Amino acid sequence: MLDVAALDARVAQLRHQVSSMPEIKEIAAIESTQRALNNRVRDARILVDDLTREQKKADLDVEQVKTRRERDRSRVEQGLITNPKDLQRMNHELESLERRISTLEDEELEVMEKLEEAQAELVRAEREETDVVAKLVTLSEARDTKSTEVNASLEVLVADRAAAIDGLPDDLLALYERIREKQGVGAAELRARQCGGCNMKLNAADLGVIAKAPADEVVRCEECSRILVRTAESGL
Repeated sequence: MLDVAALDARVAQLRHQVSSMPEIKEIAAIESTQRALNNRVRDARILVDDLTREQKKADLDVEQVKTRRERDRSRVEQGLITNPKDLQRMNHELESLERRISTLEDEELEVMEKLEEAQAELVRAEREETDVVAKLVTLSEARDTKSTEVNASLEVLVADRAAAIDGLPDDLLALYERIREKQGVGAAELRARQCGGCNMKLNAADLGVIAKAPADEVVRCEECSRILVRTAESGL
């Protein structure tokens, strides 16, 4: 029974080792960062796309007004407008077009500046996203390597446990499992009159009862209820 208890303790230790690997916490933290970066990259791409369309429209607006200005200017320079009032009206129109072009070019420049900033932000976010993915890959590989090693050891221990409990009475195993579920350890060695589970010294009366009990009788610690395994070093 002590062999089974020792194997169970080692199995619990290894399972805790797997579940508490530092890589698991690091991966969780980086995955949270990755989600935030994914959103940041998505938003940056949307903004770049919107500003790209806005710039194309601004470019088109400028070109359209310039085309109109060149057409009207050409008509004036070629003397196609002879009526003084029409010529005066056309000159006013050309002045208005110049002002419109200046305004549109300022707006175009503003959009271009915003687009450059958005593109730079997108590059930064994508670079950070790439770095995070690389870290995740490295940590995941380290986690998986450790898990594989520990799981291999667990398989051996599980096989050893199966061999250790083979032939033990079913009622004894059932009792052991009930105690182990509550206490974490189902059996402990009685050594030098002390319970190896709770480390309490047994009193003379309890020791007397245990000493008189048959070797195949299950005895338990009055303090922690664990099954006590008697050996030559129990002090009985």
